[in-house]
Amino acid sequence: MMKSWITEKPLKPWELVADYEREVIARLPGKTGASAVFTGSMRDFNEEEGITGLTLEHFPGMTEKYLQKILEEAGQQWSLNDAIIVHRVGNIEVDDCIVLVAAWSARRVAAFEAARYLIEELKSRAPFWKKERFNDGTERWVESNTPRE
Repeated sequence: MMKSWITEKPLKPWELVADYEREVIARLPGKTGASAVFTGSMRDFNEEEGITGLTLEHFPGMTEKYLQKILEEAGQQWSLNDAIIVHRVGNIEVDDCIVLVAAWSARRVAAFEAARYLIEELKSRAPFWKKERFNDGTERWVESNTPRE
């Protein structure tokens, strides 16, 4: 059933996880022993200090297709009961949640590894473009989605 979606609305990640987990457990009672969740929020720094927000753009249709593809890949590699990716686009302010990744499985290793795979694939290759806004009113496009430790 794995789902992904993109929204311009503020994310409430823990409400989304709780709601979705209820669905997973109702569908597969007694079968879900592990969940792994990653949330990513807007920082006030990247290469430089003083970032006040960003604009996150995507290519409609293409981005959703890619997110669904990596969910399917995770489902082929690990024994998952379900997984989700929720990504925000539009104008984002410091401390706003940008991304939620969650995986449910009978066992923790599958949930952890699948969640890690999903966020790493999303961050390194998904077609999103970021423009950072700074204290002085300037803006700058971020050149790469290359993951950092």
